[in-house]
Amino acid sequence: MTQGHHPRKALVTGSSSGIGRATALLLATEGFDVVVTSHEDDPAAQETASMVRERGSTAHVLPYDAASPAAGEVVDGAIEVLGGLGVLVNVAGTGHGSRVVDTDLETWRRVLAADLDGPFLTCRRAARHLVEQGHGGRIVNVSSVHERLPRYGAGAYCAAKAGLGGLSQVLALELAEHGITVNSVAPGEIATDMTGMATEDAFHEERPGNPLGRPGHVNEVASVIGFLCSPRASYVTGSTYVVDGGLSLMAAHGHDAAEGWRDA
Repeated sequence: MTQGHHPRKALVTGSSSGIGRATALLLATEGFDVVVTSHEDDPAAQETASMVRERGSTAHVLPYDAASPAAGEVVDGAIEVLGGLGVLVNVAGTGHGSRVVDTDLETWRRVLAADLDGPFLTCRRAARHLVEQGHGGRIVNVSSVHERLPRYGAGAYCAAKAGLGGLSQVLALELAEHGITVNSVAPGEIATDMTGMATEDAFHEERPGNPLGRPGHVNEVASVIGFLCSPRASYVTGSTYVVDGGLSLMAAHGHDAAEGWRDA
């Protein structure tokens, strides 16, 4: 088995805001140089990069479209500007809100392209590099509690996230001999733009259907991602870490607060 310490150089997709930004900033605090990705010249990505630099780390911004067949090229760009790569975190993705019977093929393909094809392409390219590099590494894919729990009106999203969880486990098996760990982080309802909440709402919004009674904060997800990227997680691979305040426990036990998890 390959031993060694992977370089503190990270690519974080979807890092212009939300969980991705929080992850980029945490990794910067822990000494990682970071490539931030921008979709359609999002100025927020430049803001994330500035915040990374404020923490004493190097930051670069590269364009990235998770739904593009060329999505994997961002890994090559990251390797070029960073001078190597040790960590890939896939956060970028999209969602939708239609029942399966009302979902057209174009929507289905768009969601699977962004939420599954993109991570496949970046994981494949990063894995090839990390194997060639010979120093091990970390891949973390951000899926969702809906990797395992169905959500009404989100067939394509659930299918893509379930696929991402399965892909992560296969990669974990295939890359273990090279000292590369692959894990998933599955957030529940987190206060982000995607869920229509400001970050600070995490501690003020009430969620009676959730055991902790509130949405999650982006830093609460980033902290788990950061752990998985660190030497502290050197013996953790092929796992899914659920970060949902206990939401999935309610669904698993058929709790009568159905609306709480149905709307998560």
